[in-house]
Amino acid sequence: MNPNPLHPACQLVWLRRDLRLEDHAALAQALTHPEPLVLVFVFDREILQGLPAADRRVRFLHETLAELQQTLAQQGAGLLVVHDRARESIPRLARQLGAIRVICAEDYEPDAIARDQSVAESLLQQGSELVTVQDQCIFAKQQLLTGAGRPFSVFTPYKNAWLKAQTPQQSQARSTTGLARKLLPAASIQARLSSDQSWVTRLPSMAELGFEAPTEPLPDQSPMRAGPRAAEALLEDFSHRMGQYKEARDFPAKRGPSYLSVHLRFGTISLRDCVRRAQGLITADPSQSLGAQTWLSELIWRDFYFQILANFPHVVDRSFKPIYDQIRWVDQDDARYAPRWQAWCSGQTGYPLVDAGLRQLNQTGYMHNRLRMVVASFLTKDLGIHWLAGERYFALQLNDYDLSANNGGWQWAASTGCDAQPYFRIFNPVSQSEKFDPKGQFIRRYVPELAALSDQALHAPWLASPLELKAAGVVLGQTYPLPVVDHAQARAETLARFAVVKAQN
Repeated sequence: MNPNPLHPACQLVWLRRDLRLEDHAALAQALTHPEPLVLVFVFDREILQGLPAADRRVRFLHETLAELQQTLAQQGAGLLVVHDRARESIPRLARQLGAIRVICAEDYEPDAIARDQSVAESLLQQGSELVTVQDQCIFAKQQLLTGAGRPFSVFTPYKNAWLKAQTPQQSQARSTTGLARKLLPAASIQARLSSDQSWVTRLPSMAELGFEAPTEPLPDQSPMRAGPRAAEALLEDFSHRMGQYKEARDFPAKRGPSYLSVHLRFGTISLRDCVRRAQGLITADPSQSLGAQTWLSELIWRDFYFQILANFPHVVDRSFKPIYDQIRWVDQDDARYAPRWQAWCSGQTGYPLVDAGLRQLNQTGYMHNRLRMVVASFLTKDLGIHWLAGERYFALQLNDYDLSANNGGWQWAASTGCDAQPYFRIFNPVSQSEKFDPKGQFIRRYVPELAALSDQALHAPWLASPLELKAAGVVLGQTYPLPVVDHAQARAETLARFAVVKAQN
């Protein structure tokens, strides 16, 4: 039923984590119906509140929407941009526009599920409906189950089931052919709206959204270059390096990763496109197959964590296995907490690779995956601080923050999650440094006060001779901190901390 009989019926496509116009599940679904389309994006006040004024992700969204608006304007269409609470503005827009359905991609986060349920109920009351489609993963929720009919909680069996079940149809592009003909012209959208008309033809400024405008443009090769065109360029670049991914991915000083994580997070590139690229290389070039298989495995990890969050939503703030909630972490009432926490957040722990990783995060919003494991292990296993503190710090800092993957990674490192790192395997920050940044190239970039140390001394400067420290201009405790904890002692404390779990297994 048309909620606004004053206007001919239309459809509202609600863009969220799918900020592109190609290979788009919600648009493809809308194109199967006869009604014209209106596209909308909501800068949701519920999500934006509490973010820092210079949040890099808002800049990414803003620049991506500007690109989409430009593309749509060339087709005579508009992108409606609203700064409001989505649970209220989407039903209101549907009513004003005469939208008989709102189509969007599924989201698996608990807050998003609650929002969508609220929107669905409001739409139903006014005679329209919310239609959700699967887009951000190949398999979702309970589409893959164990032989016992339960959700997977161990990655390798899940991966094997994923590879067995996946067919070309799952990763086939969702066609948006004919989209331009179905889009309602911007002038027609304006005519239908009784309010909020300014959002049709222009994007609200960063200041209007309550955020600081960037002062400098990003370099052309920056992973934070926004929009589908930048995402496609990164994928094209990575396609030529994918064969070396397995060997290069663990070394933060090398150009090993795809740098597509933020684009996958906001959907400026389709996961299906990435899967097709990997599988195409596996099939076409055996010499490149191992690297492509390794990257495909990383894409499958995303699906794995999506289905963990969907099936076990308690992981948002509790351990996957309840027994691990009995662990006594160093809490905020402990005198050790504040200095340890501040040292970790600011990259001043006295362990160079840990500090380099955290400074990279603070300065750029990006952190290399190997370093995410190293710094997470250090916070939980060396400093004894609850994984939730680190997870929430990453939530504020990471450009590609995704609740499912971030939560899964932190619980893996803390040994509290599904398929977790065994608690007795504790990353040694020095040996990790020596192995994955052997010449100290990455450390020197982000911890320049140690740059003059030799490659050998750089990984553990407190072991360097006084003469070498003096020659390098390093004064421990002044120009660079002494280690905030002794790793060997911290390791022993962690093993004791996990005794409560061991006793009940």
